[in-house]
Amino acid sequence: MYELISATPSPYARKVRIALIEKGIPFTLRTEVPWHGTTATPAYNPLEKLPVLVLPDGNGIYESRFILEWLEVKHPAPRLLPDTAEEVLAAREVEVIADGICDAVVLLFFERMREAPSAEWMARQRRKVEGGVRALAERATDGFMVGGRFGLADIAAGTVLRYLSVRFAEYDWAAQYPALAAMSTRLEARPSFAATVPVPQTIVEKVV
Repeated sequence: MYELISATPSPYARKVRIALIEKGIPFTLRTEVPWHGTTATPAYNPLEKLPVLVLPDGNGIYESRFILEWLEVKHPAPRLLPDTAEEVLAAREVEVIADGICDAVVLLFFERMREAPSAEWMARQRRKVEGGVRALAERATDGFMVGGRFGLADIAAGTVLRYLSVRFAEYDWAAQYPALAAMSTRLEARPSFAATVPVPQTIVEKVV
């Protein structure tokens, strides 16, 4: 059985958890704070980042995009990528946008923890978040995002939208983009999303 090393608020880890559930792949969950000295992450990922999918042989697969690609190859059914090349590219584009929003929110979160945060730096990250959400809103439909069925694009978009409520709650994107909010609500009702709702973690050690 696989083991997933995860952090509770992480949208990157949540993407993998959702994919595992959607594919019906059994796994155990190890929840850690990756900034704490007790984390097992370095034993499996030289980059010391979560999530990590630990294989039965003890090797680790890491970086959420690669884990999702690995799962598509090793566990192709049900398929989370669309059927045509153009639709695959569209889904990958949504993934890039969603990951970019996540990256900006993480940078904003840690900048706020500094003794003297940079207003200019935080404004830049906010622009990235707002631009990324606007791009997702332009792609939102009353169904699934790409290819007419649930897949990677929905996982990527849905996880980042919920993550905003954890780390950037003051940004009321739902009021600005009601169609995107409706899409998020539909996704969060899905069992794989309902089973993986993100919650904040308390970081007690210094982030270095």
